[in-house]
Amino acid sequence: MTSNRSYDQVMARRGEIMMKAVGIDYRRYESGSIAFDYERMMRETGYDLDEVRAIQSAVGVGNTSLLEMKRLTRLARQLAGEGRGARILVKDEAANPSGSFKARRAASAVFHARKLGFKGVIAATSGNYGAAVASQAAMQGLNCIIVQECYDSRGIGQPEILEKARKCEALGAEVVQLTVGPELFYIFLLLLEETGYFNASLYTPFGVGGVETLGFELVEQVRARFGREPDVVVCTHAGGGNLTGTARGILKAGASATRVVGASVNLEGLHMASDCHFNRKSFTTGHTGFGIPFAVWPDRSDVPRSAARPLRYMDRYVTVNQGEVFYMTEVLASLEGLEKGPAGNTSLAAAFALAQEMDRDQCLVVQETEYTGAGKHLNAQLSFARRNGIEVRFGDPEEEVPGQSIILPEHPRQIRAREVDLDHMRRSLIRNALASVDHPPTEADLEFLAQETRTDKKFVMEAL
Repeated sequence: MTSNRSYDQVMARRGEIMMKAVGIDYRRYESGSIAFDYERMMRETGYDLDEVRAIQSAVGVGNTSLLEMKRLTRLARQLAGEGRGARILVKDEAANPSGSFKARRAASAVFHARKLGFKGVIAATSGNYGAAVASQAAMQGLNCIIVQECYDSRGIGQPEILEKARKCEALGAEVVQLTVGPELFYIFLLLLEETGYFNASLYTPFGVGGVETLGFELVEQVRARFGREPDVVVCTHAGGGNLTGTARGILKAGASATRVVGASVNLEGLHMASDCHFNRKSFTTGHTGFGIPFAVWPDRSDVPRSAARPLRYMDRYVTVNQGEVFYMTEVLASLEGLEKGPAGNTSLAAAFALAQEMDRDQCLVVQETEYTGAGKHLNAQLSFARRNGIEVRFGDPEEEVPGQSIILPEHPRQIRAREVDLDHMRRSLIRNALASVDHPPTEADLEFLAQETRTDKKFVMEAL
């Protein structure tokens, strides 16, 4: 028994464990090479849009308000000059039962777990998804375990993660807290195997399909209020499910001309699995430490084939700095009377800069907000940063160095959206895919990689 629980033995069984815990035989959609049938997987293993909307409606998820940021829009127009400054709208996902858009993902996943007869659900997450799964499990009468990467080797945990643990426990979940490192996936697999619970992964078709209702709704709401479709939708980008699901919903609503922009906090130079870097970042999600690796290799997730494939849908990718997001959090509260958590304000900071590039008659939607709390509040995060030796001051955000400083802008005109080279990321995805096989790519592989990178066969061949 001891040897069967060893790290090597458990990792060797991960495919078998995952198949039992998710209820999907991913081999049905694989070719034996790089290519797999993504759309068939999404169609056959999830639920259609109407079914998901009914599932969510039954538990009070979705149909959240679309709020117009009139004062923020006015400020953006003052800075942009004549004829510039798009109308800024925000989808208020904090109104969902667990306080974030991830209630949409969890509603579908937990409903499916109950339908299949599972007695409980498990999710590995340090973010809002844990609270969402705990909330939905309580509604469906299922047990819930949340596995968190919470502490560094000194036993010090980030206030935002500790706040989320408190919320998960308040909603009835058992929270297993771990130090940063490879043990997270090992413990996660071990718990799945020993309990026989459902893997309520962020990256299943149920989870990503649950976010499609968000994209569909915001298009419906913009059409109803303004008689048009949104020109740009900005999504906070981490693991890719948020952007992927929203973009798929936008397309299902028929808004094919709407551009989808991913936005992440710039944490360049910090490694997410590094013990010494873990508490030197002030954002636990929505940052480049997840946004770039998951975009260039989606199948690094906790299921064999991730349903989150952001490069298939992303028109543009931008970053903002930590200080700019904290500043925008305060601006949102002061100008619009809305106190929201950090992740949604990442896309809001980017949107504030992007709106100034756009015409006044255009419409820009920030597709989420999230709840805030004592540990998620900017004051808690900045105080924690200072205790960890991070310099916090007002100044020029361009001088900010992740892990060393957080620089809040002295004026809102200093907030910028910095371009990320999507073609570079596309080439990285192609290289990563080739490294996963020991033979030249097949014709089907080349076509698949063109779809994955939203390019064509010529681009793939040139990247090779």
